[in-house]
Amino acid sequence: MQERKERPDESIGLRKLVLYRDVVLTEAGETPAQPAWRASVAAVIRNPWLGTGPSAGLSAEQGHIAPVLAKLLTDRLIAALGGVDEIESFGKAAIVGTAGEIEHAGALIHTPYFGNLVREFLQGESIICFADTRAEAGETLIVPLWHKTHAATRSHYQTISARVPDAPRADEIVVIAAASTGPRPHPRIGDRMSDPVVTTQSLEAVPS
Repeated sequence: MQERKERPDESIGLRKLVLYRDVVLTEAGETPAQPAWRASVAAVIRNPWLGTGPSAGLSAEQGHIAPVLAKLLTDRLIAALGGVDEIESFGKAAIVGTAGEIEHAGALIHTPYFGNLVREFLQGESIICFADTRAEAGETLIVPLWHKTHAATRSHYQTISARVPDAPRADEIVVIAAASTGPRPHPRIGDRMSDPVVTTQSLEAVPS
C-alpha cells in the first residue's frame, strides 16, 4: 500500500488563502507614468502555540510552518504580478487571533524561516518592512512596502490594506506577504540618497 503524503495545508493547519490585487489607473486626473499593480496574499492557519504559555519555546513550529508559508505566499504573489522580475517592492505582516499572544504573530514573520525565504523567492536584498497586531476577525491591517533591493528609494514607500473577513478566529493567525510592481503614482519627493543634510542648525527657523 502506497504511503499517503501529507499536503502542505494539512501540515501547517491552513484553512484558506486570500489574494487581493489592485492598480491605480489615474491619480490627480492623469495616468501615472508607471501604473503599478499591488497585491497581497494572506494565509489563515491555526495557531500552533495556543494555550502553551509565555515560557514555551516557539522554534520547532517556526522551522516547520514558516518556510511552507513563505513558498505558498510568494508563489501566488509572483503569479498575480506577472513574474518575479516585475516585482519591485515587498512587505510582510501577521495578525494573531484574540486567544493568542502578539509574539505568536511575530514568530512566523520575524525569523529567517520566513523573511529570508520571502526575500530569496522574490529576489530581494532589503530588509522586509512589516506590521503585526492582535485582533478579531475582519481587522484591516496596513502593510508597508519598500523597494526590494534599494530600501532608500523613497518612490516605493507605499502601503496596501489587507483584510480577511472571517479571520483570524480566536485560535488562528493570518500571515501576509505583499508586493508591488512599481512606485506610488507620480512620485516626486526625491530620494533619501540625494537628500540635503537637514538639521535644526541648518534650517532658518524650526517651529517650537
